[in-house]
Amino acid sequence: MEFAAIFALSVLIGALVLLVAVAVGRQKDELSEQNEQKKDTDAPVEENATKAPSKKQKQQQRPRKERPQQHTFSHQLLASSLKSHSGNVTCLDFSSNAKYLASSSDDRTIRIWSTKDFLDRDHKCLRANIEFDHATLVRFSPDCRAFITWLSTGETIRIYKMIKKDDGTFNFKAAPGDFPQKHKGIIINIGIAETGKFIMSASVDTTIVIWDLKGEVLATINTNQMTNSHAAVSPCGRFVASCGFTPDVKVWEVCFAKSGEFKEVTRAFDLKGHSAGVYSFDFSNDSRRMVTVSKDGTWKLWDTDVEYKKKQDPYLLRTVPCQVSEGSRIALSPDGRVVAISNGCDIALYSATTGELEEEFHGVHSEQIADLKFDVNSRFLVSTGDRAIRVFHNVTGYRAAIQDMETMLKKTTNDGVRQRLQQQISDAQSALETVLNATNN
Repeated sequence: MEFAAIFALSVLIGALVLLVAVAVGRQKDELSEQNEQKKDTDAPVEENATKAPSKKQKQQQRPRKERPQQHTFSHQLLASSLKSHSGNVTCLDFSSNAKYLASSSDDRTIRIWSTKDFLDRDHKCLRANIEFDHATLVRFSPDCRAFITWLSTGETIRIYKMIKKDDGTFNFKAAPGDFPQKHKGIIINIGIAETGKFIMSASVDTTIVIWDLKGEVLATINTNQMTNSHAAVSPCGRFVASCGFTPDVKVWEVCFAKSGEFKEVTRAFDLKGHSAGVYSFDFSNDSRRMVTVSKDGTWKLWDTDVEYKKKQDPYLLRTVPCQVSEGSRIALSPDGRVVAISNGCDIALYSATTGELEEEFHGVHSEQIADLKFDVNSRFLVSTGDRAIRVFHNVTGYRAAIQDMETMLKKTTNDGVRQRLQQQISDAQSALETVLNATNN
């Protein structure tokens, strides 16, 4: 019995071992089949992986980033387009001797253009490189031998001297030290007084700083306008003005002693009359006229030739409705005859004498116009808002000058004055006809 029981138990254990062996064998077969299928499935991937290019090869095969196409614009009064910048142009400034136009760009260069080349087919320029930074603003010195810039990353003013070479070109040399950092807000403008006595910088946070030419702070002005939208030094070099959130323009006089030492900054006068914040303003060349453009959809012309020390307020000469947008710019021709206003990518020209709309340029730039200026002789209007600088004939100015002289001719009784005016009218008409004939051709 014991033997039978042991035998039966041995058979049972053998059967169990056999069953386990069979089960393990089947599991191995299934795993091997799965592995074969996986290999078959993975084979093309492995083949592709061996053919896949390396990271370096991928970089080499990556399609080159195409340079954005230059915005195209044409108009009968377009004299030329200056297109050497590879980045957006941020600021324009004419030299006081009328020979040069400076432009700053986010391509890390300042370019100096010759105004006598404006009507030529080719427009050569000189380039000053801004190392490790780019300038958002540029202004010529009164003697035209230097220019100042505002550096975006460095948040400081840097002066560059223009050293003329024997061939008539220039070398550009940065001054040894930049101005100290004093502003906390974004800078909206810089300027140099025509007298050469001070430099101004203004930020959006209502702060204006008056500097000497060595970078020492002479005074700090709080405009109390919540935010500043524009600030500038008057062409006569006596005043600093600002506008912003409030519906007025505030003007200060920067006072110096006869010995040349700085004295103080005093409030001169205000331009009051708009019903909303003022976007921008500009002076005539003699600082006797100012223009303002506001969020209220109007531009105004002011007589600022007043005895402000006797509390005499400027006279409002004209209010004209116009199309505006956030950041609209306004420019008054140096002779005070023409007003230019930007509205997005468009420009409108008005007669300052009559307030009539004379010309409109639509789609001048691919982006909002960043700067708008007349040249010193009131012959051209320049604008920028992308990589190009547009140069327009100021035909409105020619016509306004002729009208003014014809009005004077009717009033004068002096023969010498009459002859002189007749000659000037003839010259102006000839110049206008030359421009119109050139544009028609």
